Amino acid sequence: MIFDTHAHYLSHRFDSDRAELLSSLPGKGVCAVVECGVDLDTSRAAAALAHEFPFVYAAAGIHPESLIDEDTSTVARFAGDWRAELREIKPLLEDGRVVAVGECGLDHHWPVPRDAQLELLEAQLILAREHDLPVLLHDREAHAEMYELLRKHRPRGVLHCYSGSADDAKWLCAQGLYLGFGGTATFKNARRVLEAASVVPEEQFVLETDCPYMAPEPMRGKRNDSSLIAYVAEAIASARGTTAAHILEVSERNARRLFGLDA
Repeated sequence: MIFDTHAHYLSHRFDSDRAELLSSLPGKGVCAVVECGVDLDTSRAAAALAHEFPFVYAAAGIHPESLIDEDTSTVARFAGDWRAELREIKPLLEDGRVVAVGECGLDHHWPVPRDAQLELLEAQLILAREHDLPVLLHDREAHAEMYELLRKHRPRGVLHCYSGSADDAKWLCAQGLYLGFGGTATFKNARRVLEAASVVPEEQFVLETDCPYMAPEPMRGKRNDSSLIAYVAEAIASARGTTAAHILEVSERNARRLFGLDA
């Protein structure tokens, strides 16, 4: 069964058929999905989606890009005051369908003020510890600062869409983190990703989509959805010398352990 640990079904790219697509996923082998918030509005909507669909769970948090995206509640409603927004997100973490803090992290690809996003991430790491929840971490072109905060706070959680080295994967896992792998594992330039996937302890990798983005080969360029994780499992299985069925089984078990869900 497919457990998608990182999805964005609230994206406008699903507006035309969201309910229909989600309803179809269990029939395509999908047993669970974690829908990630990126601001207050999407965190609330993710929780609502999790109450509507029994196989959907939610994560609540503020993405670093939300600090500069005018369409987010972070900018449109809170004028960049992420502290005030985080105070309103905090009650969501008491909802039993909310299983993680996130999506949060660091992003140096876009012109997001560095000090603000560092402070925002640290606040969410502290919030996750206070609520005994894992974090779903976004790390884009920010390894050095991300790793410094991870060493400092030692959170539970997932580095989603892992793009670091195999050597870094070893110490990150030794610290207790899980690493998430998605469509990039199937791309032609996936050598670095697959090297990392091959050294992760069996009990510490999970699979994801980041849908609607990063559809795997042979669907690259199209809208991604959780059923396409089957292609990711094949790529990871090849790198680890096992079967796709085993990869799916192990990743589901790992995800359920991480999020505190019954098997």
